Amino acid sequence: MTLMRSDLVPRGGDATTSLRDRAWVIPLRLATGGYVLDSGLAKWGADDATAEQLHGFARGAYPFLGKVDPATFTTALAAGEVGLGAALLVPLVPDVVAGVGLLGFGGALLGLYARTPGMRRPGSVFPTPDGIPLAKDAWLVAIGAALALALGERTRDRRRRPSVTRRRRPLGG
Repeated sequence: MTLMRSDLVPRGGDATTSLRDRAWVIPLRLATGGYVLDSGLAKWGADDATAEQLHGFARGAYPFLGKVDPATFTTALAAGEVGLGAALLVPLVPDVVAGVGLLGFGGALLGLYARTPGMRRPGSVFPTPDGIPLAKDAWLVAIGAALALALGERTRDRRRRPSVTRRRRPLGG
């Protein structure tokens, strides 16, 4: 079987995606990017008491964080949130890259929700009143998954469209 150049390029003739095809991701990226960026900026330069509180909360769910200094942890958390928020807001960052980042971040927050005592009703995945702020981070996971899965969906949609007749050429020719 000979691999053809047209096998590597989705139907439609080029590997780029039109704005119309990507329009649905814009509100998702703006809402989450703005939210995550603001959260990171708010943590930037946090005082010692805030750093201790954030670190203690995270350490309760993720014990390995006990080895990290609270100020270092808070600075790294802030930098990660600023970076992720910026990646979501900058359209040059591919949807799948921004989506995987958001999926990981949201997953870590849901892990915090699942592992922290008092956040969930006994025997249930549903939150107590104290757990609602963390349980709401499920939307970050959902949006991250949608962005990460968008690449495959756009490729499948493009393959369904009728293509212009084109000559198939072997690679390198």
